[in-house]
Amino acid sequence: METKMLFTLFLLICWLSTVQPEMTPDKKINQHGKEDENEKDIHSVLREMTTMLAKQSVQIIYLQKENEAQAAKLRDVDNLKEAIQAQTAKLKTTEEKLAELDKLKPQLQVKQVAFSASLVATGQRHFGPFSALYTLAFKHVITNIGNAYNPNTGVFTAPVKGAYHFEFYIYGYGDASHGSGAILFKNGRHIFIAYEHQPSHTSSSSNGVTLILEVGDVVYVRQRATAKIFDSVNCHTTFSGHLLFTM
Repeated sequence: METKMLFTLFLLICWLSTVQPEMTPDKKINQHGKEDENEKDIHSVLREMTTMLAKQSVQIIYLQKENEAQAAKLRDVDNLKEAIQAQTAKLKTTEEKLAELDKLKPQLQVKQVAFSASLVATGQRHFGPFSALYTLAFKHVITNIGNAYNPNTGVFTAPVKGAYHFEFYIYGYGDASHGSGAILFKNGRHIFIAYEHQPSHTSSSSNGVTLILEVGDVVYVRQRATAKIFDSVNCHTTFSGHLLFTM
């Protein structure tokens, strides 16, 4: 804006220098001296304007360079924003993968699960008959890899989701009024039964099943209410299970 005003002033001065009023011969002599002075003033003004224009030109060049530098900085900022966004996306992907790995940790840590136990560790004992279903606690633990079986309660708790295989063997003495049998339960649901009724001598029965268990599912064996079961140090009545594979 200032440059335009200076340029307009310059044109005005040039125009005024060319316009002269009509004068008488007497006045022309006096006017000649004044014209010399005016011409000097005009040249002085022109020099000042030239100097100002030169300064303005330098300032414009400086501002242009400064604008270019600022534009370069803005481009750098935009590039930095894009890089940060890309890193944020990578970080989010990494966090999601870590979360998936955390879910898989139990499966990676629990590679082997197996147990086998009988009812009594010493001596011999008859169980039943009872007035209701009775949960058998197989206290004589032979194997308990992974410690998923609790000998105090007789309950197996799945430590990891997968396919598990279970077997149970029931032994008893013949009785005209009572058979020998037990039922395998999963989370309170009747799964398989093993039962035999002999009026004399001995009786034995067994069964097995493969189950898909979620983490925390429980499996246990319950004696039938009217049944009689026997076990001794010879381990006649047993409960076993193991993990086939994780899922």
